[in-house]
Amino acid sequence: MEINKSSDITGGVTTEDITEGRHVLLTTHPGWPGELTGRLQDTPGFQMPDTMDEAARAQFLITWPVDNREPPIVYWPWSPFALRQQFDLAGNAPFNRTIYLTYPGLQGDQVTVIPSGHLAIAFSCCGGVFTVPSGQYVYDVTMQVPGTRLRVCDFGTDGAAVMGMLAIMVSGSTAIAQVERFNATTMALTFRHLC
Repeated sequence: MEINKSSDITGGVTTEDITEGRHVLLTTHPGWPGELTGRLQDTPGFQMPDTMDEAARAQFLITWPVDNREPPIVYWPWSPFALRQQFDLAGNAPFNRTIYLTYPGLQGDQVTVIPSGHLAIAFSCCGGVFTVPSGQYVYDVTMQVPGTRLRVCDFGTDGAAVMGMLAIMVSGSTAIAQVERFNATTMALTFRHLC
């Protein structure tokens, strides 16, 4: 995902595994086992849209938080501050985590998933311009026309594989973005969020 222009950034916690570059909506976060008392208590949660109504409110584009750690970087499923070297919680064992040798947000066209319960940042839709690679939107030939209105896919209408992705408008949906450019060589889609 490439950020071309954005004016507002919101921090939060993922409430489920979410692929970087998907549209999400704000919700409360339920807390997780092993969470330190008061830690992230008032932080909003990010959730994928399950219904068409939620898709209309999915006004944020999610990505990895800025991470100043030296690689290798490991993201733990339950709590990044778990005790006893992070193996005291059932969700952290057996060890089957992805180890990143470079910052996860700099993986280029490789799709990365932000694990549930981890910090993330989301860019507000209003006026932002973003570019997503092929496979991060539901392709339709009309997307090659600048100005084509786009909606956010939801679980109920489109299924789990594409929820949070952009697609062309269908009956009853709400326009979230419009096409700015389409690169026919790389299949990258550049879109502007509507206010």
